[in-house]
Amino acid sequence: MARYSLAFLLTWFYLNLGATTWQVGPTRTYTYCSQVAPLVQHGDTVAIDYATYINDPQVIWNKNNLYIVGVGGRPRLEAGSIIANDMVNGKGIFVISGANVRVHNIEFANAAVQDNNGAGIRQEGRNLWISNCRFVANEMGILAGNIADCKTTVEYCEFLNGGSTFNPGYQHNIYINHIDTLVFRYNYSHDAIAEGHEFKSRATYNFILYNRIANETTEDSRTIDIPNGGTSVLVGNIIEQGPISANSNLLGYGLEGLTNPGPHVLYCTNNTFVNKKSNGSFIQVTNGTDTLFVKNNLFAGARTGGLINGTSLVLDSSNNIVNDMLSSFRFIDESAYDYHLSPDAGAVDAGMFISKTINGYSLQPSLVYVDTCLVETRILSGVTDIGAYEYNPPLSTFGSEFIDINIYPNPVSGSLFVNCNAAVKIKMLNSSGVLMKNAALQQGITTIDVAGWPRGVYFVIVDDGSPQLPQKIILQ
Repeated sequence: MARYSLAFLLTWFYLNLGATTWQVGPTRTYTYCSQVAPLVQHGDTVAIDYATYINDPQVIWNKNNLYIVGVGGRPRLEAGSIIANDMVNGKGIFVISGANVRVHNIEFANAAVQDNNGAGIRQEGRNLWISNCRFVANEMGILAGNIADCKTTVEYCEFLNGGSTFNPGYQHNIYINHIDTLVFRYNYSHDAIAEGHEFKSRATYNFILYNRIANETTEDSRTIDIPNGGTSVLVGNIIEQGPISANSNLLGYGLEGLTNPGPHVLYCTNNTFVNKKSNGSFIQVTNGTDTLFVKNNLFAGARTGGLINGTSLVLDSSNNIVNDMLSSFRFIDESAYDYHLSPDAGAVDAGMFISKTINGYSLQPSLVYVDTCLVETRILSGVTDIGAYEYNPPLSTFGSEFIDINIYPNPVSGSLFVNCNAAVKIKMLNSSGVLMKNAALQQGITTIDVAGWPRGVYFVIVDDGSPQLPQKIILQ
């Protein structure tokens, strides 16, 4: 499923006029990425056909403004003995040293090298953008080096089983070293192995937005580790520690020293923290942290080590719910990792509106994470609910039957998918109230093409003749 912003497409188009598209695939002239990498020039596109590519040598992309994309499905690049036995410069499947590179819709698997830091993607160039990718059983999913003036964006990606049994505790699902800014949004990072973290970043600015970052069944370490301080913003995440995690603390901040440029501020709003161990603590900050801002969060599970460990100079905390008993939160089904709220949950209408923004990122949640690696608009129904999810009553009724409609992805850029439990009619209006589409939906999933529509806000209304609560859709 393609997920592109219009701004990205326009920028990429103008930068790449006259560029070459290189095709890689079992039936193409070039059957492996390693054959194409020495040939590409700045601004080129590499289109990789849907297939499994096993035991290709390490591929170094050293040109700028490249677009590397899987087509026809998500191709799987599976590392093997060639990379594992590279004694000279073994780093991983892709080494990206060019600047302003975009990687989209590719799976990276089984990267292992001599020093146990084998990465699906090793980032060495500035301003990398990774979207809709999957990282499975690599020693490191993404490993970024120390890169000045660098912004890395990771979105709509899944990370699974990162780590190394040969060097436990030092390899992670994702590990970002000293860069300026990391934007990590709409991702699912889970079940790191061998005491690895689900997420670790030394970036000066971290924007961790609307993700599911979770351990369920493996022996990982911290769910989130931000070891060198700086400014970090966590909004709308599901953050879970499993029953056999090696580390009993879910979120660590500044614990290896506040060596990043200040201020050293950690903002946590509308997250759902879940601890399924019998012991543990939720947030640990190093003493001397400037500000800890904690509002509208759910803290569910044991806190034998305390809710917040360490002392910040300023603690701004309110409208959080804390309880050792998961059942008290009235989640839909915590045993199945479903932390949506039941209508009688104490978190419903118990939060506060937060008007503060940090570098353009709002602390008031506007989206909710949707499995797997999607988001949809968070629709307020009354006062803001506490936690990562907003309880919403059914969208409408049709006779005595509840009409349940799920619309995704949201934001959208190409195809909109509408999943309905009954046959209904809908109307789609733009923000000025102009009717854009009438559609008759059958039960199940209907695809609506909105790729040619102008960017902006649209509303979906069930057309059954009665007043309806419209659902807002953002087209980007």
